[in-house]
Parts: sequence; C-alpha cells; structure tokens
Amino acid sequence: MKYKKILLVLAVALLAATTCRAQYVLKEGDEQYKLFNYKKAVGLYEQAYRKKPSLEAAERLADCYVRLRDFTQAESWYAIVSNKTDSKPKNVLAYTKALQQNSKYAEAKIAYRKYADLEKGLKAGELETWLMGCDSAMRWMATPQKIDVENRHKLNSPTSDWGVGLYLGGITFASDRGNATGKDVAQERPFLKFDGYELPDRVVYGWTGNAYLKLYASHAKDSVSLFPLAVTSNYHVGPATFTADGNEMYFTLTRISPKPAFEKDGLATVNIGIYSSRKGADGQWSAPVAFPYNNSNAYSMGDPFITNDGKRLYFVSDRPGGLGGTDVYVCWRNEAGSWGNPINLKEINTAGNERTPFFDERGYLYFSSDGFVGMGGLDIFVARMVNGKSVEVKNLGYPINSPQDDFAYMKTNELQGYLSSNRLGGAGSDDIYSFVEQAQPSGLRLVGRALDKISGRPLANTIVTLSGVKASPVKVQTDSTGNFGFDLQKGNTYSLSGEKTDYMSDNAPISTDGVVLSTMKKDLLLERVAINKAIKLENIYYDFDKSNIRAEAAIELDKLVKIMKENPTIWIELGSHTDSRGNDQYNLALSQRRADAAVKYIVDRGISPNRIFAMGYGASQLLNHCKKGVECTEAEHQLNRRTEFKIVKQ
Repeated sequence: MKYKKILLVLAVALLAATTCRAQYVLKEGDEQYKLFNYKKAVGLYEQAYRKKPSLEAAERLADCYVRLRDFTQAESWYAIVSNKTDSKPKNVLAYTKALQQNSKYAEAKIAYRKYADLEKGLKAGELETWLMGCDSAMRWMATPQKIDVENRHKLNSPTSDWGVGLYLGGITFASDRGNATGKDVAQERPFLKFDGYELPDRVVYGWTGNAYLKLYASHAKDSVSLFPLAVTSNYHVGPATFTADGNEMYFTLTRISPKPAFEKDGLATVNIGIYSSRKGADGQWSAPVAFPYNNSNAYSMGDPFITNDGKRLYFVSDRPGGLGGTDVYVCWRNEAGSWGNPINLKEINTAGNERTPFFDERGYLYFSSDGFVGMGGLDIFVARMVNGKSVEVKNLGYPINSPQDDFAYMKTNELQGYLSSNRLGGAGSDDIYSFVEQAQPSGLRLVGRALDKISGRPLANTIVTLSGVKASPVKVQTDSTGNFGFDLQKGNTYSLSGEKTDYMSDNAPISTDGVVLSTMKKDLLLERVAINKAIKLENIYYDFDKSNIRAEAAIELDKLVKIMKENPTIWIELGSHTDSRGNDQYNLALSQRRADAAVKYIVDRGISPNRIFAMGYGASQLLNHCKKGVECTEAEHQLNRRTEFKIVKQ
C-alpha cells in the first residue's frame, strides 16, 4: 500500500508539469516544422508524444516522416493517428498511402474502402483507380520483369544521390553528401524557406539536416568528385543534362532573388530554376545563364533533359496553367538559338506530379508520375505514339518500380541504364541504381512459408524481402497459405526477412555457395506483438544494493538492441525491480538507477533515447513470497532483482 501511495503522489505531482512541458515541446517542434527542419521537429514531437500521447503530436510525427520519406515510421504513426478519437478522414487516406508504400497492398485496399466510406466527396472512379493500383502492384510483384536492379554502392552515400546524366564516357549526378572531403554537411526537395531577418543556412539544408545538392561526376571505377562548374549559389545545384558533344549543359540551381516574395506568415519560398553553361576552348565551363522562363519567386523549373542534337529541352514545372502539381514541358530551340515558349505535354500529364523526363533514340519518352495507376509514390512510365495518332502510357512494372519513389530513369543502351529511387534497402535517402536485362536464370529456387510463431498457422499477406550481396532487395507478398518464392543465383549470400502488421519481423541468412539442389526451403516465424505485456530479460541480475550491469547482462541487452533495430517503430519501457529488503523509497530510487543503466547501455548502441525509457518499480511487483520481513534465500531475492521490458508502441 505504501508503494501505491508513493507512486500516486509522484503521478499527481508530475501530471500538470508533464502536460505543460508537452505543449511547450510541441510548440518548439512547430517552429522547426515551419522552417522545414523536419529532422529536428521529429525529435521534439516524439518527446511531446511521450509526455502526452496527443492526436496533435502523432499527426505531426506522421507528416514529418512522410516528408522525410521514412515510410515505415509514417505507417506506424498514421496507424495511431487514424484510430484516435476525432481523427479526420484525411488521416485514413494518409495511412493507406503509407501502407501502399510499404508493399502492404492487401491492407491498403481495406483502408482505401474505409476512407471511401468516411469521405463522401470522392471523384468518380477515384476509389477504383486506387484499388486497381493495389491489384496491379501485387500482380507485378508476383510476376517480376526479368531485369536486375543493382544499387551502385560506390556512387551512393548515406544521404541523397540521384539524377544520372551522361557526360563524355562518365556520368554526373546530384548529391547532398557534403564537400569533396566527405564532410557530412538535402534531398531532392527544391524549396528554401526563410524569414525576413535571416537567410537560410549556407551549409545545412534545414529540410533534411544535410548539405545542399551539389553536382558530382564519376568516371573510372566509380570514383566521385565535384563537377568543375563555377556557380555563385550556396544552395542547390544539379542534376544536369548534356548535349551529345559534351559542350553544353543544363542543370537546376537555387538562387535567392534580391527581392524575394514574402508570404503572409513572413516566410519566403525560393524555387529552383534551370540554368545553362557552355564549355570554352580552354575546357572551362562558363558562368551559369538563367533559362528565360525561370521565375523562382512564383514557381519551380527543374529536371531538365536536352536531346542529343540540342534542339529540344524537356523539363518539369508547377508554373500556372498546368494540369497538376508538376507537369512535363518541352521547349524547341529555333535557328537563331532562342528557346520557344514552353509547351505542356498534356497527353502524359495528370492531376498528380510528373518528374524527370528522358527521351531515347527510338522516340520513347520516359518519365515518373504519381498520377497514373502505380505501385505507390512516383513510378516510371514510358510514353509512345500508337499508329501515329494517340499516346500510350505504360508502367514499367516491378522491379524497375517499387512501392516508393522511382524516378530519373535513363538508358545507356537498349539493355541497360540508370534510375534513382528511395526504395527500402538503399544506402541513403535517394540512391542511384543501375539496371540490366537478366542473364540466364540459374534454375535455383527458394520457397517457404510465413507462419505464426506460436500457433503455426500460415500468415497471408506477409511482406517477404530477399536482399542479396550482389543484388538489390526484391519483395513478394505471401498468398493465402503463407507461401512465398524467389529465384536465386548460385554463389551468392542473401538475407531473408518477413514483415506483417502487428507482428515482430523475422530474419534468416541464406547462402547458395555449394548448393546442388534446385530448390531450397526456409520458413519465417513471426511473433505477434503484445502491447504492455511484461517480458523478462533473462540473466540481467544485479548485486545487492548495486546498479551496475553484470557482464553476462550485455548478451541479453544486445538481443533487445537487435529487436529494436529490426523493428524500428516499437517503443519500449524498460522496467527494473528490486527485492524487498531495504527502505521503500530507497528501493524505488535504486531500481530507477538500474533501469537507467540498462537504457544507457542500449542508447549507447544506436537506439534513439526517444524510443526507450526507464521505469523503476522498487519492490512493488515481487515474483514470489519474499515480502519484507519474510526469510528467503539469496537466490529467491535475486529472482526479484530483475529487468523486464514492455512494448508500449508498435
């Protein structure tokens, strides 16, 4: 009873202070959000949610993670948001989009129908288009194209790398990795926000916390260096496109106008523009020249692609008069060298966003869009004339496309090329991938089932991922009997993982070295998440009156670190318990020190402190009869000196 009184007094004393602190931290997060400092905002919103699990904090976390393109976290937070009282229908739609971007198409179809029931103002055919996209994605994943997509690890960094351009036998691309020495100083986001008193930071882009985009070049053996372009902007530069002779280039650039247009809230938005440069006889590139249709205070101009002959420039813009967010346009250069007016390619533009046009030698136009039936995010499409009368737009399917954003597609010949994507399993935010038509299959097949670890029943619609050392991850959704299958290459090492909503993931290594069979079998066992269920960590005991962790405890705490890394959305309460000996208040303090020590060990190994917190229970939750005054053995007392964890958020 005494413990309950102590805990009750502490709870009442902290309640008002906690609520007040939560609101203060929430406001701090809002200030960072307004300036596009989403990474900083996430940390603050997570602190606010821990103090008070409000709809406000959860909504803002979900939105930040969408903007940071962390789809796993976005799904987790939108699941919480969409189930809270007073949540708006738009949150259900956002949850649905997050499910889709995480390959959970069967669940997304259910959520889409739920949203349609809540939101009566849907356009005709809108729900059918969404459902068709989910069905198409599942079909494409079940029957993937015979194409190998490989992450170009030597080109990519932990940040954003995208937008390959061909230049004199090498390539160029945009990256926010920092300067040439590798200093981490963002992403493809084109905007800057700043107030009337202070310009944006010239080193760090607040949206991502990384550097601004710069243009890089790569030649032999994927060596990377800054492209020798003299620019007068401290902000975004790149990506670039070149004429066939390599003497003229077009690229994106951010320049702040001497007279920026400020909005009602006192913030100014600066959009990217298109610039050009020519290479002189001395091999040096001229100072950038603005494209005549730029207007960075009013709209963006980006993703330029110039044809080999230099007569047409394709680009995207959200200029007035378009069909949606960003549309694809083309300008023709006349005999005098001037560019004609932008022409909207209405045959391929949608109410969504079109990006990164590329025109090949056969007359096919490749571009990315989120406005057609697709797998989620931006998908890559090809447009071609049919019988010289109409334009046919076709999705390139899986694995060229993924549930995330796939863009900046370009071909080096008929069988291979490059694309950019922020698909899961990459090195950073956006990565550069190469693709090539598959070689002859090896005839080796991996099959298995996803099963409930406790009951053994098959788990339908489990997302199973196969990641190979020599290949990019591929995904498949299990059928109604939990079955999955993949083609393997001999002499490779793979990692197999299974993920399903409300379950902990399971992982297994796969090696094909020395395999002579035609079929390998491996099942995945997934355990259902139990919220607020105490799970004892074995072998984490403490010496009497001590809070330091014994050596044998490290092995068990490392297992918890592994669980948290493999399941990045879960939050954990780590609780410590004492035996009954000693003063009650002292035991509470001792157990808190013990819990703090275990949490520090876990945080020191890379787990965010916002995801795990310590709770000392003293002797309030004994496991045996050893209450105060009861004679017990040391082993019986030690049983109560334990550490447990509870999953409090999944």
